[in-house]
Amino acid sequence: MIETVRTGGIVLLVLAGLFFTLVSTTGVLRLPDVYSRAHTASQADTLGAGLTLAGVALALGWGTTTVKTVLLLVFVFATNPTAAHAISRAAHEEGIEPWTADDDRTDEELYEAARARVPDGGQSGGNTTTADEPGEQEETG
Repeated sequence: MIETVRTGGIVLLVLAGLFFTLVSTTGVLRLPDVYSRAHTASQADTLGAGLTLAGVALALGWGTTTVKTVLLLVFVFATNPTAAHAISRAAHEEGIEPWTADDDRTDEELYEAARARVPDGGQSGGNTTTADEPGEQEETG
């Protein structure tokens, strides 16, 4: 009886984890801007990985491998939201505007609009490009 409950719990946790990972993947592919993509990656993906790792830990039973799995779970819970925050903060510092419901611009158009507002054209090395004539670029350092 206990083994049946344990097996059912393992299957339930792994299936729930796979579901949330699929939802996260769909969100990253379908959502309109970097901010909402980072949100789904940090929320649903962390939950999916957490549930799957919990199912793996339950399947392994008590042992050193289970301890390593739980430490991996803690690591995922700490790093996924931190990475999403860093990505969103970098996008904000680059001047990328969040998508709004009445905005029909694509990712590329939002990115180009953000690059146009940055004084050096979005280049981080300090180099600027100037064009004397169309199609001709001169690099200054």
